[in-house]
Amino acid sequence: MLEQKMLEKKVWAVVGVSQNPEKYGNMIYKKLKRYGYKVYPVNPNYQTIEGDKCYSSLSQLPEKPDVVNMVVSPNIGKSVIEEAADLGVEYIWLQPGTHNEEIVKLIDKKGMNAVKACVLMSLK
Repeated sequence: MLEQKMLEKKVWAVVGVSQNPEKYGNMIYKKLKRYGYKVYPVNPNYQTIEGDKCYSSLSQLPEKPDVVNMVVSPNIGKSVIEEAADLGVEYIWLQPGTHNEEIVKLIDKKGMNAVKACVLMSLK
């Protein structure tokens, strides 16, 4: 199952991470870290997230993530998918509300794999 395969990958980027502990981007970031994942926060609006350096784009990360977790609206997501594809990322995790038909078609066109689910629910 694709979802399980993605959860076995250990280097993740959370795009759309937030400093607000009540926002999903923040909850996802903290939960992935708590479960032992190497997680990179990506949001051009922040310098740090939970005391960690925050990156403004996927291209700035010190290594290519195995999985990109999307916590941004579809209109922002298109450029994130393009950038991830250019970097050779294979797996995109689409949180609820982050995808539309255009995003799904773009992921297919780029030959990437996507899961549409809430990672908070998938990590038991």
